[in-house]
Amino acid sequence: MKKIKTIYTIGALAILAGIAIAADHLEAPKVRMAATSDITDLYAFEGSNADNTVFVVSVQSSLAAGNNASFDEDVMIEINIDNDGDLVEDLVLQAVPRGDRMYFFGPAAPSTTGLISSVVDSSARNAVRISGTGDEFTATDDRGIQYFAGLRDDPFFFDFTQFNQVVQGPSVAPNGFNDPGNNDFLDTNVLSVIVEVPNALLGGTFAHPAGTGTQVFNVWAESKRKQ
Repeated sequence: MKKIKTIYTIGALAILAGIAIAADHLEAPKVRMAATSDITDLYAFEGSNADNTVFVVSVQSSLAAGNNASFDEDVMIEINIDNDGDLVEDLVLQAVPRGDRMYFFGPAAPSTTGLISSVVDSSARNAVRISGTGDEFTATDDRGIQYFAGLRDDPFFFDFTQFNQVVQGPSVAPNGFNDPGNNDFLDTNVLSVIVEVPNALLGGTFAHPAGTGTQVFNVWAESKRKQ
């Protein structure tokens, strides 16, 4: 089976209760050269009921509205779950595009951990038609996992233009950020993979390291390019 090598990752987020979010838009020039594998956001939050967790991974920032952009067939999106707090993935959820469908694998234990991945047991494969502008294709498998893949409005709000002024110092932006600011990501899209998973399929949890008494697991996302 072909190996897939990491290009970009975003960091671990401890979750179980509440909402976990990481965002990373408008990369440095060398990263933008591989824009089809650039992760913009990771979200993890309670699902349609308290027994489910939703994972959202978005790629390809600042897509023009109305543009039916496509997932890169050489890029796998991988959601990693760490159940014991050692920051090594115990389970993975993988999404691989082929034609007009996104194929999902897992959650399952990976054969290897870290930068190199192979597609996990194909018996856990499910698929959903990729949604474009105006489409809303979803799928649910016999385990109760729900799937979506396609264009979504970019939820990120940031005044990037003013930020560039602020970082140049008070002589350029004496008043700092504007109130209200301008959302430079308004009317732009991202490509999102969304999976809602029953918690019973996500393995165990561990005590929050801050001693809050909350049980959590870690989650992070990677995009990995086929080699």
